[in-house]
Amino acid sequence: MSRLLPRSAGARAILGIVAFFAVLNAVAFVVSTVRPEPGGEAGSAYATQPRGAAAYAELLRRDGHAVRYLRAALGDAALDPGATLVVLDAPGLDGPARRALARFVRAGGRLVAGGEDAGRGVVPRAPVWAPGGPRSAVPATPVSETRFVRRVVSAGAGRFTAPGGAVAALGSAPGLLAVAPVGRGRALLLADASPLQNRLLASADNAALALALAGPARRPVTFVESVHGFGRAAGLAALPARWRLALVLAALAGGLWLLSRARRFGPAEDPGADPPPARREHVEALAIALGRVRDRDAALAPVQAAARAQVVRRGALAGDASDGAVREAALRLGFEEDEAAALTGEHGTGEALALGRALARGRR
Repeated sequence: MSRLLPRSAGARAILGIVAFFAVLNAVAFVVSTVRPEPGGEAGSAYATQPRGAAAYAELLRRDGHAVRYLRAALGDAALDPGATLVVLDAPGLDGPARRALARFVRAGGRLVAGGEDAGRGVVPRAPVWAPGGPRSAVPATPVSETRFVRRVVSAGAGRFTAPGGAVAALGSAPGLLAVAPVGRGRALLLADASPLQNRLLASADNAALALALAGPARRPVTFVESVHGFGRAAGLAALPARWRLALVLAALAGGLWLLSRARRFGPAEDPGADPPPARREHVEALAIALGRVRDRDAALAPVQAAARAQVVRRGALAGDASDGAVREAALRLGFEEDEAAALTGEHGTGEALALGRALARGRR
């Protein structure tokens, strides 16, 4: 395992940090898959939180509708008038988006809009909205969408005080649902989108109302998600920000590791400097210098003692081992004959050189 890790301490530290983030993201992914937490934007069909509309999308899918998600801007999208468009809790629609919705409805489209700005810019005389509304509403004016609805409950976030160019279909003065024919299409406006949200969809007749608003099962239903911050991002841009950060860190760590492992081009030292002599040449030069002294025994004694001590240590001999034992240990350790003889004080012509080679060999 140690061979797979970089030798540099810095590279190992960076690799450890990247591994930590990778494991952290893997654990978060497993936890979110096994035990997902509710999340998402209010009104979004992707959202599983109480104010989301994921349950509405699933209900429509089970009823036979083809469910789609529009992530492009409304002003730039090609809207199919044969579909039902759902826009929930989107008070920040700009002019191009409202004009696109108006063209869609006039061409025969079916719009289900809920929230404070429902119908503004789409219906010629939009209903007048006010905060606070009925917690429970019953059908007022008979319309096809409320045929099988007896009671609808809401969170009481808003109401229509005046229907304008629409018909109050649920509730009387504090109306909850207004229906307006526009051109060849139909605008279905909820002053409070909560009856279609996850938290209240299963209450009273809210689910029946939700299916009726979508129209026949042959009509595909498109949830507009661009108003909730979802764009057309694809590839790496579609990944969560923390995943992109982890990928950047992994790439940086990989680059640093490659730099730490790469071969150096050219020598590390100054090319003009003289390289040091080889160790063998250095030892032989010292041996020649020692051979020129008058008292050779005194000059060679420290070298002999040092080389002998190395053989005693490597051969696991006693400190007072005999010359014969030292000689046998030296030969066993791979010393040459003349080197082993020099360790025991046998004088010869090349004793100084042999002692120098023995000292160098003992240090390997």
